[in-house]
Amino acid sequence: MGGAVKDLTSKSELDNLRQSGAPIVLHFWASWCDASKQMDQVFSHLATDFPRAHFFRVEAEEHPEISEAYSVAAVPYFVFFKDGKAVDTLEGADPSSLANKVSKVAGSSTSAEPAAPASLGLAAGPTILETVKENAKATPQDRAQPVSTTTPTDALKTRLEKLTTSHPLMLFMKGSPEEPRCGFSRKVVDILKEEKVDFGSFDILSDNEVREGLKKFSNWPTFPQLYCKGELLGGADITIAMHESGELKEAFIEQGITTNDGEGGIVSLEDRLKTLINSEKVMLFMKGSPDEPKCGFSSKVVKALRAEDVSFGSFDILSDEEVRQGIKNFSNWPTFPQLYYKGELIGGCDIIMELSDGGDLKATLSE
Repeated sequence: MGGAVKDLTSKSELDNLRQSGAPIVLHFWASWCDASKQMDQVFSHLATDFPRAHFFRVEAEEHPEISEAYSVAAVPYFVFFKDGKAVDTLEGADPSSLANKVSKVAGSSTSAEPAAPASLGLAAGPTILETVKENAKATPQDRAQPVSTTTPTDALKTRLEKLTTSHPLMLFMKGSPEEPRCGFSRKVVDILKEEKVDFGSFDILSDNEVREGLKKFSNWPTFPQLYCKGELLGGADITIAMHESGELKEAFIEQGITTNDGEGGIVSLEDRLKTLINSEKVMLFMKGSPDEPKCGFSSKVVKALRAEDVSFGSFDILSDEEVRQGIKNFSNWPTFPQLYYKGELIGGCDIIMELSDGGDLKATLSE
């Protein structure tokens, strides 16, 4: 059954093993963490001494679904299962506690003596034990390291800022959109394609400085990471949830993210707004219609334009959320109504009323 440490490949594999009721010990580790590597040596010796148990290694950052299921925030981290249930955990490089907890779930050791703290050397070997103890002294903060400990330098921070804003929608993933190298990255790519949005990408496996720096920069320990105009939207779980609820599409509309028309061409929201704004010489974006305004400010502007006998077109921003949100960013004007003349913003209700009261509205719209 046991005797060797195996790499856990999926949560479903773990769930199947738990159904057997056999003792299971998981070691969550990270390749950059020395304490993880050294505790893995202890872990391997314990696997040999307790062959009736399953010993699995889990790279915390490679398997966020499993890490999140057991609230793994630092490595090394151990989870112990007995009769199909998680019964104990251990955080940090503590070989004696590890041996104790293993013996509780896995029974007696095959060594001449039980794996108690005083006899840990039987399981780990004196050289490994001393190495781990020395490392533990050098890492006193609970003897565990957060999944990301890299503090970006000013130069790296500047580089990360440029990377995250290099495309309106930027995906930091493992591999490329054409060849994703992990299931979570592939899922997010599929979602973005289904949403028909244009996006840039960066392969974090190609640059360890970016990979480690971005975790601290975003305060997000796993990949993929999806950014919208420099702001982190989230990882795979959040992207999936937002996509399923429709919030992702709403976020893209609000930020004016480019969409695909389904026929191979790219239709920019900015281009659509320009077309609408220039569809009439005088164009009013309002709530409701000129005959049935749906707010007092829109009603005031309509009356002012009609009092001056100005011919104008209109668009009901309540009828199209994409236009409503997009034009705020396009014009850098957060409220409605908005009045345009020959494609240029004149202003909102206050400015229009000032022009009207001063007798300058018709002249402004006739230049």
